[in-house]
Amino acid sequence: MKRWLAAAVLGLSLAGVAKAAIDTYQFRDEAERERYQQLTKELRCPKCQNQDIADSNAPIAADLRREIFRMLGENKSNQQIVDFMVDRYGDFVRYKPALSERTWLLWFGPGVLLAGGFVVLAVIVRRRRGPASATTELSAAERERLAKLLEKDPAHD
Repeated sequence: MKRWLAAAVLGLSLAGVAKAAIDTYQFRDEAERERYQQLTKELRCPKCQNQDIADSNAPIAADLRREIFRMLGENKSNQQIVDFMVDRYGDFVRYKPALSERTWLLWFGPGVLLAGGFVVLAVIVRRRRGPASATTELSAAERERLAKLLEKDPAHD
């Protein structure tokens, strides 16, 4: 009985592996294969969001890989392929979006926030140190009052 159960579990686990999609494309040369790999690593899967299309098993990622292979066969440049994908899916499909008026906040926002944090920190530290005039000398009245306070004997209080 245990053998049948083990065989059933093994059979079911292998059935899942057999359905895994593997792209088998025939490239003209090694340079084209490298371009394909670079492009599939550079573009994000629209469904998976944080995975490139090379690593994604989503059907849309398989379609995008097939589209990239087709465009490579048509001798399109990497830029033409990326532009096609951006036109179709938006800037989101790129892991490193181009600098434009729509993406300036994405590129410069973290730096501006960091600089603003340093400014706020500097203001807080400066306020806690107190005014710079705290080290000035006492006036005559203040010195006289201090002398009277120091002459008092704390044991008589």
